[in-house]
Amino acid sequence: MMERLQKIIASSGVCSRRQAEKWIVEGRVRCNGEVAMLGQCADESADEITVDGKPIPSVRKHVYLMLNKPRGYVTTLSDEKGRKNAAQLVSGCGVRVYPVGRLDMDSEGLLLFTNDGEFANLLMHPKHEVCKTYRVWVNGFSDEGLQQLQQPIELDGYLIRPPKVRLIRTQENRAVVEVTIHEGRNRQVRRMCKNAGMNVQKLLRVSEGKLQLGDLKPGAWRYLTDAEVQQLKS
Repeated sequence: MMERLQKIIASSGVCSRRQAEKWIVEGRVRCNGEVAMLGQCADESADEITVDGKPIPSVRKHVYLMLNKPRGYVTTLSDEKGRKNAAQLVSGCGVRVYPVGRLDMDSEGLLLFTNDGEFANLLMHPKHEVCKTYRVWVNGFSDEGLQQLQQPIELDGYLIRPPKVRLIRTQENRAVVEVTIHEGRNRQVRRMCKNAGMNVQKLLRVSEGKLQLGDLKPGAWRYLTDAEVQQLKS
């Protein structure tokens, strides 16, 4: 069956579709020995597709899992500083998987991994607006700051939508709030809190779409159920 090269590469588990498109533009992908072009189609069962001279793996069973990422782990697959990588925690799944989106080193909680590039692209694409909810422990809390936190602000030249904010508890100038956002700008929740005069002490992602972190322990992971995968895809 003829499909676009970036889709075939992503489905093989090598990378996401966006990354595959970048590799094609950079001239790193060849089809039957010829440098591939963006938008080119091929038949995975009949054509030889290589990246940097190496054949891509055969399309295999897709894996979907959820990790409760502990603090102190980066989500990039390679780190020039040699820091601990969240992918190391899910290496026991038996196949090469990569994170869906980001969760910065100082943040914790729900982080998805997969070898399904189409699935990853679906969740990360801004137009699909998959909601993410965070539980945030802050210092410098005030009623005025809480109101400010609920207002749209500009980040990286982009006006974010008003987040949904729920106050869980307060004690003097400390508080725990729950923040639901639609975007995924770099360190977005931390920057929103700083703009509202609050300093984040701990940040835990507790849900993505309707998928809940639940009682999964830090550093532990589990496979998603078929129902959870379909729910995220829809």
